[in-house]
Formats: sequence, structure tokens, C-alpha cells
Amino acid sequence: MTMQMDTAPAPIAFGAWLLAQKDRGGLIGTLAAGAAADRSFPKQGNPEDVRARLRALQADGDMFEAVDDAELDWAAY
Repeated sequence: MTMQMDTAPAPIAFGAWLLAQKDRGGLIGTLAAGAAADRSFPKQGNPEDVRARLRALQADGDMFEAVDDAELDWAAY
């Protein structure tokens, strides 16, 4: 007898989700467009990885606010 497990698909990584938002308007779109141009952007990273990358780049405070907003949207995704 074979048991079948119901498994939910793995959630998309925050970094990958954010990159998919590059055509979106507002600060999240601006953040995503910048991330897409950054070869060292943590594509499989979590929100804290993205914040660390922004700190390393000495990014504008608005980009940190965009990560906060994006994290809420991603969590609801």
C-alpha cells in the first residue's frame, strides 16, 4: 500500500518574488528594478538578506521602506 502525502508547493523565495515585481509601480517597482540590475542581489534570499544587501550598498532609506512594504505583500502572496 502506498501513502500519498499532500504537500503544498514550496513558497517562492522573497528575492525571486521581488524580482518579479520589476514592472510594478511605486517604490517596490523601483526596488525590484534596481535588484534586477544588481548581479549580487540575493535572488533566493529572505527579506533580511535583501536588507543586508541594501546596507552594503548604502541604499536610500526609501528602499528599506520598500522592502518593508514588499515583505508584507510577499507574506500575503
